Amino acid sequence: MTTSPSSPEPPSVGPAPSVDVVLPCLDEAAALPWVLRRIPPGWRALVVDNGSTDGSDRVAHELGATVVREERRGFGAACHAGLTAATADIVCFCDCDASLDPSHLVPFVDEIRSGGADLVLGRRRPQGRGAWPPHARAGNAALSLLLRRRTGLRLRDLGPLRAARREELLALDLADRRSGYPLEMVVRAADAGWRITEHDVPYTPRTGASKVTGTWRGTLQAVRDMSRVLQQPPAREGVTP
Repeated sequence: MTTSPSSPEPPSVGPAPSVDVVLPCLDEAAALPWVLRRIPPGWRALVVDNGSTDGSDRVAHELGATVVREERRGFGAACHAGLTAATADIVCFCDCDASLDPSHLVPFVDEIRSGGADLVLGRRRPQGRGAWPPHARAGNAALSLLLRRRTGLRLRDLGPLRAARREELLALDLADRRSGYPLEMVVRAADAGWRITEHDVPYTPRTGASKVTGTWRGTLQAVRDMSRVLQQPPAREGVTP
């Protein structure tokens, strides 16, 4: 099934998903089978194709995922298209490159459902050589420090594996459509007084080349995008879950 975030929702077929997992995708055909096999039963995979040329959309469709097309390039654009296409109460986010296992989101969702947290993040723990290049790790550490100064949060990672309730995420009115989207989510959630927690998750070498932090240039651009987010003033009115 292929949908567009701007199109009306198609008629539902079968039971509604208990959780939607947003998977931003740009040329990840080789990694998709591994990732989609690890989506927990009853959850729905929303593969957001962001202009792939390797047949990622076809592979995702054949493997039973819902494909959402987002023509505007950018990690944030893909993530937000998935969020707006989601219908489940809880929405998760996961990279689509096989560096993170979506099955590790189960305790994240349990914590949201139990009321123990409003936003749960995965703290990446590298497994194997090349899983997390030094320049990418240094950029993440610098941003974590800046985030602490800005919000008081003592997070050790700003990784892409995360879970929260859909309506509350939409109410944050996230505006970044580039690499700053994950950080903007945390900043706005902190400004709104959300309870934010971390869980350690294995982080393995990705399949294929990174589109964001695989090079110094990509890391620098991501840091610039996120630094702009941190310079934004706090919202006057918080969005309380």
